[in-house]
Amino acid sequence: MIDLEPTQIAPAEPKKSRWPTLLTILVLALSIAGIAYLVMTESPEESPDAVATEEPETGTTIPADLENPALFPGVEPVADAAEVILPSVVQISTLGGVGSGVIYDPDGLILTAAHVVEGHDSVTVRFQDGEEVTGTVIGGNAEADVAVVEVDRTGLPAAELALGDSPRVGQMAIAVGSPWGLDSTVTAGIISAINQPLCDAVTCQSMLQTDAAINPGNSGGALVDRLGRVVGINVSIFSLSGANDGVGFAVPVDTAFDIADRLVKGESLAAAYLGVTGDNVESGQAGALITEVEPGTGADEAGVEVGDLVIALEDVEIQGIQDLASQVRRYRPGTIVELLVVRDGSEIAFQVTLGERPDNP
Repeated sequence: MIDLEPTQIAPAEPKKSRWPTLLTILVLALSIAGIAYLVMTESPEESPDAVATEEPETGTTIPADLENPALFPGVEPVADAAEVILPSVVQISTLGGVGSGVIYDPDGLILTAAHVVEGHDSVTVRFQDGEEVTGTVIGGNAEADVAVVEVDRTGLPAAELALGDSPRVGQMAIAVGSPWGLDSTVTAGIISAINQPLCDAVTCQSMLQTDAAINPGNSGGALVDRLGRVVGINVSIFSLSGANDGVGFAVPVDTAFDIADRLVKGESLAAAYLGVTGDNVESGQAGALITEVEPGTGADEAGVEVGDLVIALEDVEIQGIQDLASQVRRYRPGTIVELLVVRDGSEIAFQVTLGERPDNP
């Protein structure tokens, strides 16, 4: 765990970042034991129409019986989602502090943030009903801030993961965890941004951003949609005060689950590698301007050249070099991705086989 004083970090390379300098002053890792510079969805479904009556005097449609919420599915979506997810969220305690976790497999597997369990082989897991058991740390990935804890239990209430869903900016987002050690705490907001690149001096990670109130202790807890499905694992906030300022970040559930799956199976956690260096453009069309292509890499073999402007990777628009780096980080080595570039005014699509980052352990 890291000390509680805010830590200043420099903007990640490249030199020209589209994030203002002020916004890179500090990222707070959400564990009671520490604030760190860690790098860190649901298509809303329409609720059935509520049963209602019409008030003759005014013509206003009003609920027929607010005393019976069961007659009005969707009237209290946060409460409905909380009822679904709360049994699946646990509190995780170590000698260094308190964080959160999400049961994702009924046979005892729990997702959490890597910084919550960093340096520990075992932790204390507290279920919603108050029962405490010892959990074993299967492993973690510090760069992605994802870890897995296992407990000797079966038949646990596993959360539903919204795998393969495309989150939408503005959709409801509900955070559940143990801020400041207060377990089973529920807060609500929206998804503020998707594919938000969050970078440190080493790498960039594509994150979900939310304004749902999350604080130290929420790390490793669930960010869910209105159906109570997990869309992300809460890991950090941006704050000048050390507490919630309405800018929180969660690892997308697809990324978290992929890393957890590899950890449990004992597979390599090697990060993907495109093989280019780039910069942001000062004016004109947004994108990542390629300034160097490393020989023998996937980008080189596909035909990417210096001067190409990358504007999309798969279905994600690329605004700058940090976007490109964070999107590549989502994939495993060996994955074939489509890279869309602009060259001499024309768009060209390349099929690139991603390699393995050279500095992988």
